[in-house]
Amino acid sequence: MRRLGSDTHARGSWKFAWTGACVAVFLGSWSLLHHGWNPRAARAGDAPLYQSYAHQIVDGKVPYRDFSIEYPPGFLLPALAPEATASPVGFESYDQDFDRWMAGAGTVLILFAALALSLLGARGEHFTAALGFVAVSPLLLGNLMLTHFDLWVTALAIGGLTALLAGRNKSGGVLLGAAIATKLWPAVLLPLALVWIWRRLGKAATAKWLLLVIAVCAVFFGPFAVLAPTGLGHSFALQINRPLQLESLGSTLLLAAHNLGGLSVSVTTGYGSRNIAAPGAAAVVVASTCLTLVGLCAVWIAFARGPARADRLATSAAASIAVFIAFGKVFSPQYLIWLIPFVPLARTRLATLLLGVALALTQFYFPTHYGVLADLHQWPAWLLLARDLTVVAVAVELGRVLLQRDSIDYVDDSCRLPSASMRAARSSAATKTGPSIAVR
Repeated sequence: MRRLGSDTHARGSWKFAWTGACVAVFLGSWSLLHHGWNPRAARAGDAPLYQSYAHQIVDGKVPYRDFSIEYPPGFLLPALAPEATASPVGFESYDQDFDRWMAGAGTVLILFAALALSLLGARGEHFTAALGFVAVSPLLLGNLMLTHFDLWVTALAIGGLTALLAGRNKSGGVLLGAAIATKLWPAVLLPLALVWIWRRLGKAATAKWLLLVIAVCAVFFGPFAVLAPTGLGHSFALQINRPLQLESLGSTLLLAAHNLGGLSVSVTTGYGSRNIAAPGAAAVVVASTCLTLVGLCAVWIAFARGPARADRLATSAAASIAVFIAFGKVFSPQYLIWLIPFVPLARTRLATLLLGVALALTQFYFPTHYGVLADLHQWPAWLLLARDLTVVAVAVELGRVLLQRDSIDYVDDSCRLPSASMRAARSSAATKTGPSIAVR
């Protein structure tokens, strides 16, 4: 027993040290983005837009009522945070503080990812490689990391999943509800969480947990639903009615038809993005929506029909996000940030490698060659198609792993998080068979 305790302590100390090293590497990578091949002066992003929202709020205007916002109300926290800490007030100061806030969000993200890997029983090479991948992700994706608030919502989402894996269901509900209220995409994790809790704690506990998530969302949405119901509804309508965005899979397929077969294609601007106009574009939007819904339902059903294991929950979460991104009618480049902490949780080197390729391909065209892409030049269009198909491959690989019946080499008893009745049964069996215990 002393030897086992010493080994466990050594593994814990090693993981703690590696986590600290990965935080340092992440912050070092973050710093490098301000120099070298990707200087801060070349940054392109949404920070000016965020600052304009923050300034209007500070001036006493009510979001959604006095000015339009496309994001959910939880977005106001990362938008206002740099405004509160920047000194003196001005865009350069705001931009620098926004940079610091996102670096902090990335640090929290790494800590949650490390804890999730530990709860999943990841050891040795997997823990090292998975967390190392997250640490160097800023260099793979480029300065896109610095200029969008997606690290904030992704940290909340991975925190929610980690809390569920740890059995901290209330904390998981609060974090997931806050993530949904910040940017709606974490809602794809909600069906998985409901199945997870139902299978472990029953129907009543699941209903209470869902009410908790709804209550957290209501804290964010409720005031604006009262003060500006029309404007809040308009923000949802903007997302629902968006046309086929230039970087989506459907658009890149139409661009391929344009380059190979002469299909008439043009680029339009609206809804805060560049979009594709072409014969059949409306049908592609419908097909994209159907593929997304079918893919998500397939992941959710596959998880519900299999054993409620921690590794399957983590893999299903990554697969759901990958499907949502890969087949959606909108695929802004910052969406890839959502996948960075989730994909490495699944024990599939191929999915993590493919995600790394997708991150690098995105950096090759955005932001430097984004204007050329909008002018329908061929080589960026083919590059973008390769990126989109790579993300599809990530989703397919994660689905394949999910459908495997067992991962015996990866999953141990710590991943199963047994219920109290299961622990009692094991204890009874151990008493009958004697003290000999096989430790894996």
